[in-house]
Amino acid sequence: MKLKTVEDTREFGRRLAGVLRPGDLVLLTGPLGAGKTAMAQGIGAGLGVQGPITSPTFVIARVHRGPVPLVHADAYRLGDRPDPRAEIDDLDLDASADDAVTVVEWGVGLVEQLNDEYLQVRLDRLDDDTRTVELLPHGGDWAHRLETM
Repeated sequence: MKLKTVEDTREFGRRLAGVLRPGDLVLLTGPLGAGKTAMAQGIGAGLGVQGPITSPTFVIARVHRGPVPLVHADAYRLGDRPDPRAEIDDLDLDASADDAVTVVEWGVGLVEQLNDEYLQVRLDRLDDDTRTVELLPHGGDWAHRLETM
């Protein structure tokens, strides 16, 4: 699917939030500038969380309160240890995993162990600044839920 603007990316995130529920893990992948944070902003808006959603690159993870809380993490700067997954463990993301939707930017290869069932959202930015989005369900009922979007 192609998204023409950053606002279209946010709107897609809002729509995606409609099929999310507490305990879900969403991995946002793609190069710098592909729209991962814009997608997280849309998901947060769709979940009704409080406050602005900004890139958690320097704080690594933020919890946004709402009817369904959003844990928004960024694994981009992780990797100082020989096993970056140990740094993910230190973030204790699984502590709130059952009660919140957890969205992780740059998390592929690092956070899949948090949940056997997760959704990977692959974003890319084309030369004309449009974005493409591909949804890759892993386990559970993701494929069925995505059909309802």
